[in-house]
Order: sequence, then structure tokens, then C-alpha cells
Amino acid sequence: MDIATVTGLLATSVLVVMAIGPGSLGGFINPPSVMITVGGTLGATLVAFPIAEVFGVGKIMRNTVFCKTRSPGEVIRILVDFSSKARRDGILALESAVKEVDDAFMTRGIQLAVDGQEPDAIEAILTTEIEAMRERHRKGADILATMGALSPAMGMIGTLVGLVLMLQNMSDPSTIGPAMAVALLTTFYGALMANVVFNPLATKLRLRSAEETNLKEMTREGILSIAAGDNPRIVEQRLHAHLQPRQRVSQFD
Repeated sequence: MDIATVTGLLATSVLVVMAIGPGSLGGFINPPSVMITVGGTLGATLVAFPIAEVFGVGKIMRNTVFCKTRSPGEVIRILVDFSSKARRDGILALESAVKEVDDAFMTRGIQLAVDGQEPDAIEAILTTEIEAMRERHRKGADILATMGALSPAMGMIGTLVGLVLMLQNMSDPSTIGPAMAVALLTTFYGALMANVVFNPLATKLRLRSAEETNLKEMTREGILSIAAGDNPRIVEQRLHAHLQPRQRVSQFD
């Protein structure tokens, strides 16, 4: 679980509720405003993206919160251990060892090396998988960013609807309050959805995608070095190039 994402969402929600006042929350719940803002945002997003991708946005949002990735240091340690084992016992010895690793991308790459695939073929297969993952993440971030742009716009549309309703019934004072509530609350809902949920999650998803891409690229480089029979020290030094100097901890010191 990403503690920063959860903390940020909860902190923002609590602060907004405290600013409104728990006793006044009822006045901020307006079904017509919700229908215009939420329904309008979803409908406009369906115009921009395929329906399957739009309705998969819930899974994308969940992945930004419940994302579990290995640390770069752990990935390097595993690959260097594999390199040492391959140099000592032969590349075929990795076939059983890789089954203990909970990383489908690494397992697939090591298995290609064990099967005797040429390095160019291994690199092409793994690179294609990295690019496909990057494209999936880009689409997910684009959907969230689009929803972040559309929700304030739908809020403004709701504001115009409320103002029109209010101006059409100025002779009846009892209708002014509800119409004004729709006018103001739609803008409130749109701004809240965009700036608390959609835009921050789009940014977080792009960050997660960059981190995962770097890990996979590092894994690919390690697998290619193992397939080439490189010395474990050389493998470690190549992989350390992906890290900041303070993160580099050698297994051979």
C-alpha cells in the first residue's frame, strides 16, 4: 500500500470536512449536482476513450494505492546471485532457482536465457513487453488527466444550469435557494474531484510507471549480462549505474 497516497487523500478529505463543519455537511449533498458533475464527467470521458478503458479506470486508481514493487537493491541482489550461480553451475541451473522469484518479467527473461535464445531475441522480447506496459500506463494516466480536466468543466456547466433555473423563477423566492445550491455545488464537486482525486492520481501513476519501467529495464540488462556469461561483479556494476551513488551497496565488499 502506498502510504503517501492514502495519507494525502484522507488528510485532504478530513480538512475539507472540518472546514465545512460536520453539522453542515448535509447542505453540501445535492443529488442534481452530483449527477451533472459525476455523470457528465463519465459521459464526456466515454466520448474520448473506449468504454473498456474508461471502466477499467477503477483498477488503475486502485493500483496507484495498492502498488507493490521491489526495491532496485533487491532486484540487483537477485540478479547478481543468479549471475554467480550461472557462472558456477551453468545457465541451466537457473531453471529451478528462478521459480522461487515472484516476478513474472524476470522469470520470463531468465527462462529465455535458459532455453538458449540469442541475446538479441531476448532483448527484443523483453523490450516489447516494457513498451507495452509503458503504453498501458500512459493510457491510464491520460484517462485520469482527462477526467481531471473535464470535471471542473462539468462543474461550470452545472453552475450555468443552476443560474438559468434561478433566473427563470425569480418570481418564486422558494426556488432561488435550490437553484443556487446546484449552481455552486457543481463547481465545488468538479474542483474537488479534479484537484484531490483525478489529477494527483494521474501524476502518481506516471511516477509509478517511470519507476516500474526503470526496474524492468534494469532487469533486462541484468538478464542479458547473465546470458552473455559476464562476471557477477561486472553485472553488479552495470546495474548500479541505474541507481544514485548513495543507493549503491556492493555484495562483494
